[in-house]
Amino acid sequence: MMRSTRYLLAAALLLAASPFLLPAPAAHAESVQMKVRQEQHFNLPRRGLSMAQVEREYGAPERKLQTRGGDTRLHPPIHRWEYPTYIVYFERSHVIHAVLRTPGPHSI
Repeated sequence: MMRSTRYLLAAALLLAASPFLLPAPAAHAESVQMKVRQEQHFNLPRRGLSMAQVEREYGAPERKLQTRGGDTRLHPPIHRWEYPTYIVYFERSHVIHAVLRTPGPHSI
């Protein structure tokens, strides 16, 4: 009985402390919105452009990373091209998204 009481107490304390241990969703949502607004001011490749069009309009990427997916019809091949200030994602051979490069948490 004493053992289960300790587990219940520990679980209650952990649950009570969880808002302080986990990142605040509002702050994260605000930073995502800010990044989206920032990306709108840049001339990034638009959705639907082909790989050839992107290379012609924006030049050759710094790196073309290894293709991911493509193992089934439900997982089409995804290509990622890295430019100095942004990354372009392609599904098969067309742009699905372009995002600004931001430093990761370990890049300090």
